[in-house]
Amino acid sequence: MKAWEKAYRLLQEANPVVLDEEEQTWLAMNEVEKFHDMTLKLFWHSNVPGSGAPEMLAVAAVQSMHNMGYETDHLTALLDAGEEAYTKDDMAELQRITARLMSELNRLPKNEQSDFWKYTPYTTWEAYEQKAKFTSYGSYDVQAEDFASRIYAGWLAQIVGGALGTAIEGYTSQKLKEKFGEIRHYVRKPNTYNDDITFEIAFLSAFDKEGYAVSSGTIAEEWVALVPSGWSAEEIALKNIRNGIYPPESGYVNNPFREWIGAQMRGAICGIVAPGNPKEAARLAWKDGIVSHAGNGVLGEIFNAVFVSLAFVEQDIRKIVELSVDAIPADSEYYEFVSTALEWCRQHEDWQQTWALCEEKFKEYNWIHAYPNAMAEVVALWYGNGDFDETLHIIAMVGQDVDCNAAQIVSALGIMNGLASIDSKWTDPIGDLDTYLRGMKKMKISGLSDWTVAAVRKHSAK
Repeated sequence: MKAWEKAYRLLQEANPVVLDEEEQTWLAMNEVEKFHDMTLKLFWHSNVPGSGAPEMLAVAAVQSMHNMGYETDHLTALLDAGEEAYTKDDMAELQRITARLMSELNRLPKNEQSDFWKYTPYTTWEAYEQKAKFTSYGSYDVQAEDFASRIYAGWLAQIVGGALGTAIEGYTSQKLKEKFGEIRHYVRKPNTYNDDITFEIAFLSAFDKEGYAVSSGTIAEEWVALVPSGWSAEEIALKNIRNGIYPPESGYVNNPFREWIGAQMRGAICGIVAPGNPKEAARLAWKDGIVSHAGNGVLGEIFNAVFVSLAFVEQDIRKIVELSVDAIPADSEYYEFVSTALEWCRQHEDWQQTWALCEEKFKEYNWIHAYPNAMAEVVALWYGNGDFDETLHIIAMVGQDVDCNAAQIVSALGIMNGLASIDSKWTDPIGDLDTYLRGMKKMKISGLSDWTVAAVRKHSAK
C-alpha cells in the first residue's frame, strides 16, 4: 500500500471521540518545555558526571571554531548576553540567544591569519591514504590460542583505565597533584559507566553484522538504535542521524566540536578488530570517525586505532608510538601536535619537563579537544615505557580528558603484555560492565571479550 493510501485510509476510518481535559495530552508540553530548558542549561553550564569538572559548551563551541581558523571575536557579546540570561533564569531569552549563536557559528568568516590554514585538511580516506605511512606485517593468526586472552586483557585494561580516569577528568596536572598527590590507585571506588566504551560497543555491533565491509551508515544506525544520548560532537551527530543526515555530513553539519576527542576516544576497537594490520585499523577508524567528526578529529581516531593494532605485533611501546605518529600525514595539524610531543619526549628525561612544554603549546584548546589529549597519550606511553602502573600514573597526573586517554593507551598495553601485566589492585574492584546502551545495561567483561573474538574470527575467515 502506498503512503498516500495509508494516510487516506487512516482518515477515512477515524471515528470522532470526545476527550476530557486530561485525555487531550496538551499538558505534556509542559514536560517538553522543562526538558528543552534543562538541556539548554547544560549547554551553558554543566559538570562532568564522573568528576564534577566544570564545562561551558557554549563558550567551548566558540573556542573550537577559533581553533579551526574562523573569526570569532564578534561572538563575545552573544556569550555575555547568554551568561546574563542564564544567571537571570530567563529561559525564553536564552533560547533566542542560543539559536542566534548556533546560526553565527555556521557562517563564520575565515581568519586568514590563523595557523590552521597552513596545514592540509583531510576530508576523504583516499587523500589520507596517499600520505600516510604504514608498516606491513604478515597475516595475524586470530585462531591462535592467545588471541582470546589478549583481547580480554585489552578490554579489561581499557575498563580499568576508564574507571580511573572518570573520577579525575577535566582538571590540570597542578590541581590534581594539589588534591591527590601522586595518583597511583583509584581515587574513589571505581565504577564502569563511561561514554567512551558505549560507542565502541556500537561499532562492534555494526562490525559483527558486516565485518570489514562495514559502512559508516551502518555504524550510524547502531548509534541511534543503541545510544540514547551523547555529549558535544556525539550528541550533535545523534541528532543529525535521527534527522536523516548520515555520514560524513552527520560529523560536520552544525558541529563546532568536530575536532574534539569523541572519535579519538573510540579508536581502540578499530585496532582490536584489525590485529597487526594498522592500515586496516586506520580505514575502519575513518569509517567510524566520520559518523561524528571531521578533519583532525577523524585523524585522532586513526592515531589510537593504529597503536592498538600494532600492540598485537610489536613489543616496544616507544616504537609503536613512533609508527603511530608516522601514520598521520606530516602536513596535517594533528601531526604537528603529536610529532612535537614525540620530539620533546626524545629530548627530556623527565616527563614533567615535557608536559610543561605541551601545556603551553595547547593552551588555546579545550581540555576535550583532540590535541591536548593526543599529546598526553604520547607522553604517558613514552615515559611509561610499557609499564602498566607507571603509564597509568603519568596519564592520570597530566590531567585533561583522563578517562578517554587512559582507556585507550592501556588497551594497547593489555594486548601487548597480557593479563599478568595488570596488577590486581586495578582489577579486583572491577565487577561487571555497566552501560547505558539499549538492551545492554549490564555486561560481563568476559562476554564482551568473547563477542569481540567471535566477530573477528567469523569475518577474518571470510
